[in-house]
Amino acid sequence: MGKLTKGKGVFWSFLSISILCFGLFAVYGQVGSNSTQSMASDLNETNATATAAEIDPAAESDSAGGVLEVIKKILTYPLIKMGKGNLTLQSLLILGLLFILVIVAEKIVRERIIMRIFEKTDFPESLEYGIARILGYIFLLIGFYMAFQIVGIDLSSLTIIAGGISVGVGFGLQNIINNFVSGIIIFAEQPIAIGDRVEVSGIAGRVVKISLRSTMVVTSDNITMIVPNADFISHTVTNWSYSDPKVRIRIPVGVAYGTDPTEVEKLLLEVAKEDSRTLKDPEAKVIFRAFGASSLDFELAAWTKEMSTRPTSYISGMNFAIEKKLREHDIEIPFPQQDLHIRSSGFEIKKSEETKSSSE
Repeated sequence: MGKLTKGKGVFWSFLSISILCFGLFAVYGQVGSNSTQSMASDLNETNATATAAEIDPAAESDSAGGVLEVIKKILTYPLIKMGKGNLTLQSLLILGLLFILVIVAEKIVRERIIMRIFEKTDFPESLEYGIARILGYIFLLIGFYMAFQIVGIDLSSLTIIAGGISVGVGFGLQNIINNFVSGIIIFAEQPIAIGDRVEVSGIAGRVVKISLRSTMVVTSDNITMIVPNADFISHTVTNWSYSDPKVRIRIPVGVAYGTDPTEVEKLLLEVAKEDSRTLKDPEAKVIFRAFGASSLDFELAAWTKEMSTRPTSYISGMNFAIEKKLREHDIEIPFPQQDLHIRSSGFEIKKSEETKSSSE
């Protein structure tokens, strides 16, 4: 919360200083539009005031009041005409403070009130998170609208700006709007949820956060990938945890020709039973896939729940166990072999008579 307030404070401070400089230049321009005689008389009046201030201490309070009057004029100087009112620096400062207050209040309400209410329910964690995010965005929308009303900014006067924004949305913001709408669809339909292991656009990992624009996926190497929500709607997504965490893994195995297939089947089933991460129900099966170019191709199909947590570790452990089991029973795992036959033939070179005569 502190970082959020600090970041927003820096932004609004920069904006306020910029508008303050604009107001100073505007006030200076109004003063410069007066005649030379008026400037001279103001200068004489200022000198007289300074002399009087040296003589009379009461003039110091008048000088301070003049500074406050200048600051007040700068804060209330009309920057933009909006409907029946004017947009001033003072209204912008108040609007910025209200925005920060709304953002902080939304975070507090969502984390301290809404989530605590959901703790007493039996809703899935992903559904609780989605509802909380949607309620938070509704709170922000209402809060921003009320902030505009408190400051006195008539939103109906922003029709021209809204028209320009709509044109920008139609051309330059298509991807952003697409991701935003996709985020709403994800929250509503729940095709993915926090904690699911997914594969999309060549990225495989566990979902840790879902927002309206993007989704954060942490890979097995602890690398956080930010995936646009549109990829989850428009592309094919593999969700290993969607309905049932049980999945069947197929591990290919090749053995040399001349090996007894029944013995291979027995050994592969022993490997599946000895691994504690392999489920007993449904049972593992061995499939004789094909007669390969240099091996008999088998496939061990085993059921497990590890694909939603550590799929690479499970497959690697099974491969180690299979290699050890086959080596203990002197079963060869072949490598591709090719026979190369070289046929030699003689070439008879005939030279023409002209060539012979030229060589002589």
